Amino acid sequence: MRIKYAVALFLVLSLAIFIGNSFAENRQGAITLSPHLGGYIFEGNQGINSDPVYGLGIGVNLTERLAIEGVFDWIDTDSKSADRRPYVKTSLYRLDGLYHFKLDANEDLVPYLSIGAGAIRINNNPGDSDGDLIANYGGGIKYFITKSLAARGEIRHIIDVEDDVYNNLIYTFGLTYLIGGKEKVVTPPPVPEPVKAAVPAPAPAPVPEPIPMSAPAPLDSDGDGVYDSEDKCPGTPKGAAVDSSGCPLDSDGDGVFDYLDKCPGTPKGAAVDSRGCPLDSDGDGVFDYLDKCPDTPIGIKVDAAGCPLPIKEKVSIDLKVEFEFDSAIVRNIYQEHLERVAKFLKQYPQTKAEIEGHTDSVGTDQYNLKLSQERAKNVMQHLINSGVDPSRLNAVGFGESRPVSDNSTSEGRQRNRRVIAGISAIVIK
Repeated sequence: MRIKYAVALFLVLSLAIFIGNSFAENRQGAITLSPHLGGYIFEGNQGINSDPVYGLGIGVNLTERLAIEGVFDWIDTDSKSADRRPYVKTSLYRLDGLYHFKLDANEDLVPYLSIGAGAIRINNNPGDSDGDLIANYGGGIKYFITKSLAARGEIRHIIDVEDDVYNNLIYTFGLTYLIGGKEKVVTPPPVPEPVKAAVPAPAPAPVPEPIPMSAPAPLDSDGDGVYDSEDKCPGTPKGAAVDSSGCPLDSDGDGVFDYLDKCPGTPKGAAVDSRGCPLDSDGDGVFDYLDKCPDTPIGIKVDAAGCPLPIKEKVSIDLKVEFEFDSAIVRNIYQEHLERVAKFLKQYPQTKAEIEGHTDSVGTDQYNLKLSQERAKNVMQHLINSGVDPSRLNAVGFGESRPVSDNSTSEGRQRNRRVIAGISAIVIK
């Protein structure tokens, strides 16, 4: 039954992964009728066979998200016990709250989560009717075939909370019919305004003919101090330093004129971009002419030479062995686990381990302290037998002083009878 309980919980939690913010036709104010059938699974120690279930739900949508629903279910089954009559009549009465979601990928699909309470009545023998309170939670999904009709499937964990606690599971399939309610008002898209015709620009004014002039004096059109007749680089920008031929200077010889060079003084031979700055092809922050490790992947941290920095990574393994009552013998079921721990210790020889022994609260403090030390030493000896250097291991007993669970239950005492160790190492890649 615990496996079924885990499956139910997994399915319920999975519904919350794909939620959205809008809804299909899950109308506010609608009355819902939901006939359904499915299966009901009793916990094994109840002595009742699992059988089909039939039921009807009547609810109301308070909002598009929230709804309440009253549900009646009937199970006609039989008993596993020979001292009871074979036929067992079971009925469930529930009042549930539902919270609906919406899948963005399909507006017709509406998943939901639910929680509620009620009662279960089991009639085992004539005149013997057993009624208990129940709590329940679960989830399901509705698929809207039309605006008012949806196919529906759900799974729910039923918990009998009186006397002995029983965990049951119910799964159903059916239909949900919506009566009334407010339908969504769809706002039409705005009508675009008409595009105004462009007004043509006025024709340009006529350019007057130039007036003939006498022969001009020698010109320096770009104002760089070199006459046009001798200027090998006409059109030099104002203020740019030039040589005797009227060409802009390139002091560092990188092929980019000084007036455009944003990185003056670039070493000879270094490849540069159009601004005169050295290239950094792999984008690691180190110029190509200095980069000893070109093509470093993007995002990798590098040193001054452009080479990746060593990456430190923590690796770890946990050791945990539980013992029978008043015993320090390591059971064979832990042999494979201890081999993995020994392999880890041998793979990372710089690690050390403190092996802690613990007991439950049964017995005297002095006896439990000694028992916990024996448990820790026995586990340490298994690791030594697997090739681990004894100088790297230390066995310590703590008796009953460090419980991890309630010593008033057998399960809690079992978890407290243990040997543990947390082992970690730092590796450089």
